[in-house]
Amino acid sequence: MSNYYSNKLSAERLKRVYEIATPRIQQYLDAELEHVIKKIRTSDSVLELGCGFGRIFPSLSKKSKSVFGIDTSFSSLQLGKEMVGNVSNCFFAQMNAALLAFPDSAFDIVIGIQNGISAFHINQPDLIRESIRVTKPNGVVLFSSYSEKFWKFRLEWFQLQTEEGLLGEIDYEKTHDGTIVCKDGFTATTVSAQSFHELTAGIKNTSVKTEEVDESSIFCEITKNF
Repeated sequence: MSNYYSNKLSAERLKRVYEIATPRIQQYLDAELEHVIKKIRTSDSVLELGCGFGRIFPSLSKKSKSVFGIDTSFSSLQLGKEMVGNVSNCFFAQMNAALLAFPDSAFDIVIGIQNGISAFHINQPDLIRESIRVTKPNGVVLFSSYSEKFWKFRLEWFQLQTEEGLLGEIDYEKTHDGTIVCKDGFTATTVSAQSFHELTAGIKNTSVKTEEVDESSIFCEITKNF
């Protein structure tokens, strides 16, 4: 599935996903970004997992000391570099989120929003542990997934993407309970608040809390303790 974003849903095609967003989807995207921005200080070094074409880089770069974005899609990263231009505190790298080529305790904030924890289609415990590894003591890891309350709007957005030819035809027999399945092999699942707590239960020296934002997102905030 990671190849789907690299080969089919990348760069300009990925950008189009956001261009066709309905007002309610845009509200959701804005609410997620606002929630993240509130956590960032001007002295912070930020890492975004699955940054795509750097959609939120302009906002992150204004609030933080530096922003690093990683993604598996080279074409999306190239577009991101073009769109960011000569902004001096933004950096892109092609990398697997579960095998980060960064030293321990490298970042103040690590974020994987817009359901990245499911969209990456990699081992979720490995993803969480690796994110914590590169986070500084007293730093924060932020993951988000979709709220059950947002199902109707989320499905409508995926239907629009299908109509644009960005995704395959939706298999409605298999699409339910937070999971969207397309006939071309694309799948999109979700992580509930309870599942977030289960995924982080065995990790030492962390504090975990979850909260719903905008009746659209479930955020999991992991603080790395000293």
